[in-house]
Amino acid sequence: MKKQYLYLLLVIFLTGICCKSNAQAPRIPEASPTQTIIQDFGLGKITITYSRPAVKGRVIFGGINPYGQVWRTGANAATTISFTENVIIEGHKVPAGTYSLFSIPDKDEWTIILNKTAKQWGAYDYKQADDLLRFTIKPIYLAEKRESFTIQFANETTHSADLHLVWDHTAVYIKLNTDDDAKIMANIDKLMRGDRKPYYFNAIQYYYENNKDLNIALKWALEAQKVEPEGSWFKLWEARIRLKMGDKEAAIKAAQQGVDMAKASNDDEYVRLNQAVIDQAKS
Repeated sequence: MKKQYLYLLLVIFLTGICCKSNAQAPRIPEASPTQTIIQDFGLGKITITYSRPAVKGRVIFGGINPYGQVWRTGANAATTISFTENVIIEGHKVPAGTYSLFSIPDKDEWTIILNKTAKQWGAYDYKQADDLLRFTIKPIYLAEKRESFTIQFANETTHSADLHLVWDHTAVYIKLNTDDDAKIMANIDKLMRGDRKPYYFNAIQYYYENNKDLNIALKWALEAQKVEPEGSWFKLWEARIRLKMGDKEAAIKAAQQGVDMAKASNDDEYVRLNQAVIDQAKS
């Protein structure tokens, strides 16, 4: 009976050590850490969540990622990409929403896939029937090695950006464009029918940067100067528009007036910006 009691105590003691050991087990870092990137794009945002595997001395494309097979474009869960507004990807219109981003790497050509099933693990349950979009693109060889798989944005403007997929010595560059021009133009048209004062700057800028009717943009720039006669920023837009329309002499005149106005108000930024138009017109 005494032996049985001692044995029971030993079991309880050892069990306690085991449980305590498990409770204090060290956390292990993820082999492929997760990253989320968010990019403002046009009127909306693009959000990408993916896991970042490392090369670790392995052969990547044509090796652990065989050519011709669907890849989750990362590790762990399939990469997801969300658009809060409609976009255009490599010329293809894509509705706002959340999608999984798959790819099929090959030596000379990649297939990029947007799949309507956003949440899935790897590519194990991938179904081509659920694809929203497929297109092909040429990969680029990079002399400099990228150890961790990286998705990033580059060359961002108000209406375009490039999406880069980079790993090891391979890169794929995907062209994105906004698809909100009709919505923006309708909004500008509505706002500019009422009290224009709060909206001149943005309306002029959008028309100028997106190659809209420059005669309308010039008209607004001249109207705005009557509302804010000391605003060197509207002289700047007048000068930029006139230069874009090919009238260098008028552009220089407007920009010089902008320089003088900016100097009078100690606004170094608009001295520089107006002077840049003069220099461009004279070059």
